[in-house]
Amino acid sequence: MKKVASSVKLELAQYRELASFSQFGSDVDQATKDRLEHGRLLMEILKQPQYNPVPVENQVMLIYAAINHHLKEISIDQVKDFEEGFYEFMDIHHAIVGKTIRETGELSAEAEEELKKGIEVYKKEFLSI
Repeated sequence: MKKVASSVKLELAQYRELASFSQFGSDVDQATKDRLEHGRLLMEILKQPQYNPVPVENQVMLIYAAINHHLKEISIDQVKDFEEGFYEFMDIHHAIVGKTIRETGELSAEAEEELKKGIEVYKKEFLSI
């Protein structure tokens, strides 16, 4: 988790700073808009239902996808639907990733490659619906 989420704190701090700055100016460039959207996405994926925590392996997989900009095409209002389907898809088709994270506490190079494949396949499937 530490390896995958190491930059989340910094990215969220930058997002908060940009968000407060952009409130005062209506003219922001595309790069700033993209960073704000990425920050909103990170905030959304970190939300968990009360009394129903998300397993660590699922958190790692989703944070990895968000941090590495695999979820750019997913709108904020689609995040929860994507998240639910993604966990199920990974459990069925790429179960080795979750098992590796759960048992070792690490995201090995092999598991990372399998995770990338799973993200891309599920994202295409999700966006085609």
